[in-house]
Amino acid sequence: MDLGIRGKNAIVCAASKGLGKGCAMSLAREGVNITMNARTKDTLEAAAKEIRDATGVRVTTVAGDITTDAVRAALLQACPAPDILVNNAGGPPPGDFREWDREVWLRALDANMLTPIFLIKASVDGMIARRFGRIVNITSVSVKSPIESLGLSNGARAGLTGFIAGLSRKTVAHNVTINNILPGPFDTDRLRSNIAAQAKASGKPVEQVARERQAQNPAGRFGTAAEFGEVCAFVCSAQAGYITGQNFVLDGGAYPGTL
Repeated sequence: MDLGIRGKNAIVCAASKGLGKGCAMSLAREGVNITMNARTKDTLEAAAKEIRDATGVRVTTVAGDITTDAVRAALLQACPAPDILVNNAGGPPPGDFREWDREVWLRALDANMLTPIFLIKASVDGMIARRFGRIVNITSVSVKSPIESLGLSNGARAGLTGFIAGLSRKTVAHNVTINNILPGPFDTDRLRSNIAAQAKASGKPVEQVARERQAQNPAGRFGTAAEFGEVCAFVCSAQAGYITGQNFVLDGGAYPGTL
């Protein structure tokens, strides 16, 4: 299927690896020019070269902390008229809420709620004027099924989800859609580090813990960044103009709910 977005311009955050990189690669394969952001310059440049070599599209990089005004401004200067925006950020650390002071909460809100909102604010009116826009927020399956130890993520991402639920109904009449993709266990650096920590705490080999985690999932495996990216690309497609305000759970069937 031709997704009808060749020649469009996309901003993809946290795109040097993992799910963000998967989204950037899938969009690039559809002919979308990519402006990528991540904190680590070397890793970001390596990912950009890989995408350029694989697809031939224009790929621009802006390294730095997207939660800062300066880096957001630089990103929007590099891509002043994005047709597609993929918001993404690493989740805050797990822990006990009794240990989190105001500054810890503000960092979580900045990364996983406020920064996406600020980027939407900066780009959505241009999308409306051009009568095309696709905004995708990568959140977490914890929005639908909270994870007790991830209270910072549960709270910040749920706040973003509530905000999007209202805004997305205002923009869709202008062919600007806003949706969320909620990943479960995907084979990323973050998942591998969590498994390594679990293995160390339990005294089990890493490979055994990984197998046990995979066996707990109805799919019997972890998801891949490539398949996540393909879903993102479709949600950004010309054909997806009637889909807005939705939360797409990608978790191999782990979420047990009917709705």
